[in-house]
Amino acid sequence: MKERVERPVSRAGEILTPEALEFVTQLHEKFADTRDSLIAARAHKYEQVRQAQKLTFLPETAEIRSSAWSVAPAPPALQDRRAEITGPATPAKMAINALNSGAKVWLADLEDACTPTWHNLIDSQLSLWDASHERLEFSSPEGKAYAVNDYASAPVVVMRPRGWHMPEAHLEWNGDNAVGALVDFGLHFFHNAAALSAKGRGPFYYLPKMESHIEARLWADVFSFAEETLGIAHGTVRATVLIETIPAAFEMEEILYELREYASGLNAGRWDYLFSIIKYFRDVGSDFVLPDRASVTMTQPFMRAYTELLVATCHRRGAFAIGGMAAAIPNRREPDVTTAALEKVRLDKEREAGDGFDGSWVAHPDLVGICMKAFSDVLGENPNQLTRLRGDVSVSAADLLNVAGAEGSVTRVGVESNAYVGLAYLTAWLGGSGAAAIRNLMEDVATAEISRSQLWQQIRQGVVTSDTNETITADLVLDVIDTQAAALLADMGADHFSPHGETATELLKNLVVATSYDNFLTDSAYAKLPGVPQMF
Repeated sequence: MKERVERPVSRAGEILTPEALEFVTQLHEKFADTRDSLIAARAHKYEQVRQAQKLTFLPETAEIRSSAWSVAPAPPALQDRRAEITGPATPAKMAINALNSGAKVWLADLEDACTPTWHNLIDSQLSLWDASHERLEFSSPEGKAYAVNDYASAPVVVMRPRGWHMPEAHLEWNGDNAVGALVDFGLHFFHNAAALSAKGRGPFYYLPKMESHIEARLWADVFSFAEETLGIAHGTVRATVLIETIPAAFEMEEILYELREYASGLNAGRWDYLFSIIKYFRDVGSDFVLPDRASVTMTQPFMRAYTELLVATCHRRGAFAIGGMAAAIPNRREPDVTTAALEKVRLDKEREAGDGFDGSWVAHPDLVGICMKAFSDVLGENPNQLTRLRGDVSVSAADLLNVAGAEGSVTRVGVESNAYVGLAYLTAWLGGSGAAAIRNLMEDVATAEISRSQLWQQIRQGVVTSDTNETITADLVLDVIDTQAAALLADMGADHFSPHGETATELLKNLVVATSYDNFLTDSAYAKLPGVPQMF
């Protein structure tokens, strides 16, 4: 494992030790080739789906779905997950705010809410190391000190590494980029597993972007090898899998089965799930054209089928069902906006609790109490709803794919909103901020992916807007992007827009008019990050 760039922060040597890099090297030696073959298998699966124009539950794994088995019991630290706060672990102030939020779990994100600059990734690892050793602190340039109030009552940390598809260009493995997931997991596990396991508080992980149970099997193998190599008791690791791709929705049981010694639950990653539906069925036809993103609520029939199946699957197998992110966030400068945001979050979390979820996500400390109350009102004295089996749920493949049954339409306003969100987020991402408050919504990579994918699909399908009766063409979208770039410049000011706004504009235009579709916008955007080696 070779470092391609200078170390980004003064304490980087505490993370990038020879021993830690050797452990990451061992992970690559054992698992990188399998990861590469699984990424190649994704393309093959997509071609099969494109030709068949549908997905089905796997006939070859029917026995797993019909037989009796359960995942390993959750450790005490993960029994109560009624409110989980998500966010990046850098800067340290963000980590401290999350640990002081009053939530039960903190999803410490090295994925969608973290722009993968080398500084951000190493600084995140430092925050997590300091937290696990109970020494995390931060002093602002103004001299204000921040510290964790009480580690014993702080949220349990569940770290999210990058998905299998993401490279790590700052480290070289066999003449190529390292694997982002193995770097993130390897460095975190090496430095924190012993301390966390001694306290019964980990190491715990959220696993993103998987598309098959075979990819889950690889994670199980990684966990087993890591535990054995570093002398951690087998089965100490616990993992919650985000069901945020449409093929994974058809393999929920199989994914839990492959990880059954390690699995603690599934999460309804709603925004990436919508992105995945668009991506998978982008060429199929009008039946898979979603209405404006604002219209695609969790009560739409195909989204309802997805969450009902997730809860039923989890509880049947003894795993937790964790609800997804409500995008609305408070704005303390605008009381009316805050009131509306709080009401939207309350209704969302009450719906999830009523449906049987064991907990859910929020993106802001001010929302923790709302989520906590919504679930406490249903849970009472119980820590979760594992005993609430959903025998009433029967979801078919057609139910999951019933995008045509969604209410709503494509509008000019929606096209403009997609362009604005895509531009604003890419501008923030290129500037190093992976989570961005945009028009009172918390946006991350997933929502930017929806924005640019809808535009790409709408152009290809020649969609006609319901409000202005315009056919969406490449020229129309390019004009809208220019108009929204001007609006973003006015909103941000030249000092904040100029460093990355023009690059973001060029990138978004290229993504939406390209003949071929980029599977992930970060594939293109990563190479444009300042400091990323040109050997990418």
